[in-house]
Amino acid sequence: MKTAIKIKTAPSKVPEALKSIYDIPVNDLGGNPIDLSIFKGRYILFVNVASKCGFTAQYKDLQQLSDKYPDQLVVIGAPCNQFGGQEAGSASQIRGFCELNFGVTFLLTEKLNVKGVHQHPLYSWLTLKKLNGKKSSKVQWNFQKYLVSPKGQLIDYYYSFTKPLSSKITKYL
Repeated sequence: MKTAIKIKTAPSKVPEALKSIYDIPVNDLGGNPIDLSIFKGRYILFVNVASKCGFTAQYKDLQQLSDKYPDQLVVIGAPCNQFGGQEAGSASQIRGFCELNFGVTFLLTEKLNVKGVHQHPLYSWLTLKKLNGKKSSKVQWNFQKYLVSPKGQLIDYYYSFTKPLSSKITKYL
């Protein structure tokens, strides 16, 4: 007769409350803190962006989206150099490129790591169900999009091939 062996394990750590996306510190491209809580009541579309990517033309549609829904949506681009080294520029180079080529006026963060051991807390929240309460994902490439509700809840994510003006995104606006 087999006897069951009991292994003592530590109790699972369930966070008392999920950390709000509005509490996550992140800086703009100039290094100034962004208070995400000022966007409560509006959708936020987070997009990891790069200047030398096959999807870079999406900057134009992101700006159109931002212009079309200024009271309902905030677009926040997060420059990232983790995919093919396609965002190697400095903050001033990134800003200049975006303004000159696409007329970008929407908010850009400092350069962020969106995956790996040095993943920024913003992207930890966006990609981990244990933090966002909705689902886990992995950022696959530049211009992957994450839509957050006016109440700060993750709605969904969209791969790079989903255009910013897609009905998958605009149906919420």
